[in-house]
Amino acid sequence: MKAVRIHEFGGPEVLKYEEVPRPAPAPDEVLIKVYASGVNPVDWKMRAGLAQSLFPIHLPFIPGWDVSGEIEEVGSDILIFKKGEEVYGRPEVTRDGTYAEYVAVKADQINFKPQSIDHDKAASVPLAGLTAWQGLFDYGHLEEGQKVLIHAASGGVGSFAIQLAKWKGARVIGTASEENIDFLFDLGADGAIDYKNEKFEDKITGVDLVLDLVGGDTQKRSLKVIKKGGRLVTTVQPQYKEEAKAKSIMMEAFLTRSLPEELQQLANLIDSGKIKPIVTRKFSLKDAAAAQKEIEKGHTRGKIVLTVV
Repeated sequence: MKAVRIHEFGGPEVLKYEEVPRPAPAPDEVLIKVYASGVNPVDWKMRAGLAQSLFPIHLPFIPGWDVSGEIEEVGSDILIFKKGEEVYGRPEVTRDGTYAEYVAVKADQINFKPQSIDHDKAASVPLAGLTAWQGLFDYGHLEEGQKVLIHAASGGVGSFAIQLAKWKGARVIGTASEENIDFLFDLGADGAIDYKNEKFEDKITGVDLVLDLVGGDTQKRSLKVIKKGGRLVTTVQPQYKEEAKAKSIMMEAFLTRSLPEELQQLANLIDSGKIKPIVTRKFSLKDAAAAQKEIEKGHTRGKIVLTVV
C-alpha cells in the first residue's frame, strides 16, 4: 500500500510518500480502507520530534490521527463491525497512523461514520470534535446558561467548540484574528474578540469556563475574566495553577481520549444538523508535506484534510 512515513525527525521534507506493507488487524482490531485523514497540529509536532516526551514513537513512522473509511477486514474477536461498513475515529497516537491507504485500529477507538456527510468531512471530526467535547463537557462541566470563552476559536477544535457550546445553551465568546471574526459569528458565537488588536480581559468578565487552546500569556490573562469557582481547561501545559488556586479557579489540562460513545454523540449531532464540520483545505495523500506546511502556520480556519480515495 501507499503511505507517508517519516524516517527521521525534521521539517516537512522528511515526509516520504512510499510503498509500505499493508498491516494485518490483531484479534481486537479492524483494518480500515482509508478514504480521508484529518491533519492536525500534533501531526507536525510529532514529525519534528517535539512530542517525544508525551507521545514516544519509533521510526519509521506513519503519522495521522483522524480517519474516515470502510472496514476491509475484522479481527477474530470483533462482533460489532463488519466488512464494508463505514466508520470513523481517532486511532492510538503512538502507533502507525492514517496517512496511508489502510490502517489497523483497535475496535474500541472507532464508531460508525456520520451518514449525512462525505468521508472528507467525517475525517475532520474525530480528534478536533472529541477534544472540544471533552474540554467543554467532560472536564469543563459546561451547563446551559453559562458563559464560556474559547481561545483560538476559528481553528479545528475551536470551530467545533463554538457549535457544541451553543448546542448546550451556553453564551459563547471566541478569540480569533480579525479576518476570522465574521466566521465565529457564522458558527453561532455570541461575541468575538480580535486577539491581535483587543485585550479580551478588557472586554469580558464573569466567565464560567475558559477553553484554552493557546497557553502561555493567554492562559495567565484568562484568569482575570473567570469568576470565582469557575474553570480553565487547557490542552497545553497548565502553567498558572497556583495563581488559579489563589483566585478559587479550577485549572486542569487533559489529553483527548478516543471514546466510541462520544464519536456516536458527535455523529448524531452532525446528522441532525446541530453541528457541522468545517473543511477549508484538501490535499492528496502524496501532498502531505504541503498540508503540514499549511497547518504549521497556525492560522487554519476549520480543518485540513488529506484525501486518500
